[in-house]
Amino acid sequence: MRILHTADWHIGKKLHKQDLYADFELFTEWLVDCIKTHEIDLVLVSGDVFDLANPSHEAKKQYYQTLLQLKSLEVQIIITGGNHDSPSMLNAPKHLLKEMNIHVIGGMPENPMDALIPVYNTKGEIEVVIAAVPYLRNGDLQGLDLAENYQERVERLKQGVAFHFRRLAQLAKENFPTIPCVAMGHLFAQGVSTSESERDIQIGNQAGVEAKHFDEYYKYIALGHIHQPQQVQSTIPIYYSGSPIQLSFSERKDQKRVLILDTHKNFIPTSINIPSFRRLLKIKGSFVQIKTALAQLQNNSKLTDLVEIELIEENYNPELTFALNQFIESFNQPEIEIVKHRIYFTEIQKKLGHLTNKTQHLEELHVKEVFEKKLTEVNLETSKKELVLVAFDELINEIETEA
Repeated sequence: MRILHTADWHIGKKLHKQDLYADFELFTEWLVDCIKTHEIDLVLVSGDVFDLANPSHEAKKQYYQTLLQLKSLEVQIIITGGNHDSPSMLNAPKHLLKEMNIHVIGGMPENPMDALIPVYNTKGEIEVVIAAVPYLRNGDLQGLDLAENYQERVERLKQGVAFHFRRLAQLAKENFPTIPCVAMGHLFAQGVSTSESERDIQIGNQAGVEAKHFDEYYKYIALGHIHQPQQVQSTIPIYYSGSPIQLSFSERKDQKRVLILDTHKNFIPTSINIPSFRRLLKIKGSFVQIKTALAQLQNNSKLTDLVEIELIEENYNPELTFALNQFIESFNQPEIEIVKHRIYFTEIQKKLGHLTNKTQHLEELHVKEVFEKKLTEVNLETSKKELVLVAFDELINEIETEA
């Protein structure tokens, strides 16, 4: 059986107000061809189907159209929820989709057996069992209220994640003892690299789950949540497929991919590169250097190339700010769009160096970084500050995942 692992579709994502629906549509077209070419039997989507918990009508329409396109290929599909997804929204049509051989696990089921999905081959035999673990929320992780300090809370969260993976491994051993088992997960694994498009909420299972927390019974673990494709160092194959399209300028150099397993050979995946449908370009320098670089750009992409500009000059000059804004407003180069710009005057930055890191801009700071800076001004014990940070993280997590 051939299995394709993908994740982090983030349907409905906007990059600096630029819709990425066309990017995902081109990816879907490519994915259909990939499934045909490699004779895929099963597609795994490891979380973050949508970018928002309450996706737009257009995002939901694209999701269902994608499922119909994949289903027309007669592949089996298993989808788990991510931290961006609403479990109830994903689960709403699950019984209808199950009739189409599309299994959806939006949130962790009350009965863990419901998260174990046997996959049948063309002979009607169980070829592989999928332990479909979605993003685990606080309600899925027991014992948090008993933690007496920050470190104990983090450890309890990690153990809570481990509990679900180990319990499903044990159930797979008991109920399908001769069948290989593959797990799906949506979490931060310790030691991986992240990009700007992943929201930095370092609580729960995002606090860096170690490879030891996964049961070695699994033949392969298909992870989502991290957008840069990479492998987790472990004695068993643990991989992030990464997002299929570029979701931030920090991903502009990433080679996007899907991963393919052949259960008749081994469970080491083959990486299949996804073509880039547009370029994300970052241009730094003086006003003259920026204008020169932009004039030399040519678009050979299927979609409009997006540009981020950082103007760097030594001395503060309000006329330069006005000139840059005027230039951007009048910029009209075919299939190239400037979507973000910032101005950096080195002399002013040096004077502000005692307040912030010289490479930081206020608009670049994450809300948590601003909160942490403010917290340093408050006279609190270290242990109390840690608990305040945990509470702050939970509030932000609730806002971003349940909105």
